[in-house]
Amino acid sequence: MDGKTTIKYLQSYIKEKDYHPELLKDYFLKLSEEVGELSRAMRKGIKAENSTDIIGTVDEELYDVIYYALAIANIYGVDIEHIAKVKSEMTESKYPSNVKFEEGR
Repeated sequence: MDGKTTIKYLQSYIKEKDYHPELLKDYFLKLSEEVGELSRAMRKGIKAENSTDIIGTVDEELYDVIYYALAIANIYGVDIEHIAKVKSEMTESKYPSNVKFEEGR
């Protein structure tokens, strides 16, 4: 393993650990709450000083936002890696760029 975590792995990890379709609204409320916490951490400029001391930092709150977004994606059966490719193609047609999405990276 190269020490990298793919979106596909993270999404499957979250599904295995925390998959409760009946809690969809709760996941959305948690996502909203975490966005607020991220906003606070950003406004205060709270960045982790090391990789283990992340409580209340932008680092932790970004992960929490990603966690709940992926939990919601799991309930809807959305493959985020696939959608990233599709959405990047849609965006490229509206906003051309020299930077191209490379699938499998």
